[in-house]
Amino acid sequence: MQLVFASNNKNKIQEIQALVPSDFKILSLEDIGCFEEIPETAETIEGNAILKANYVTKNYGYPCFADDTGLEVDALNGAPGVYSARYAGEQKSDEDNMNKLLLELRTANSRKANFKTVICLNNNGLQYLFTGIINGTITTEKIGTNGFGYDPIFMADGTDKTFAELSMHEKASISHRGIAIGQLIDFLSKK
Repeated sequence: MQLVFASNNKNKIQEIQALVPSDFKILSLEDIGCFEEIPETAETIEGNAILKANYVTKNYGYPCFADDTGLEVDALNGAPGVYSARYAGEQKSDEDNMNKLLLELRTANSRKANFKTVICLNNNGLQYLFTGIINGTITTEKIGTNGFGYDPIFMADGTDKTFAELSMHEKASISHRGIAIGQLIDFLSKK
């Protein structure tokens, strides 16, 4: 099966390709000739996933899926949430985003947080949503060099390592994106 993943984020594409069975071929936006930045203007994580999937379906005609992910921190009333990628500004710097978050949490009583991924699948004229959530805490410093985004400061409940200390396969087996992709794969394999 061949599906377009509405992203040019090499890290996400690599992570997702590692999660799907070998008979699934994941195409990036670049693979279908889409080089424009798809606007993420929705107020919710679900909304942004839907916007991206609809953009590809409407403009390129492919069955596709798109995801959006946010880090939701309890002490910040769910922020950065839908603004996770550009929390410290439009330059979308992982380092700047982490530094801002660590600064804002320096006196917080709670460091509880969760990662939430929503995948929107457009296939055969129908739309489906899949959601993965992993609970954890924000560390007080960056630890580890793997992964991307907030991985060096997020430790999932039940583990003693940040996402950035885990291999891609270890992270995928417990992560928000891994949970959502698992739901997508289960759904597609029953079709």
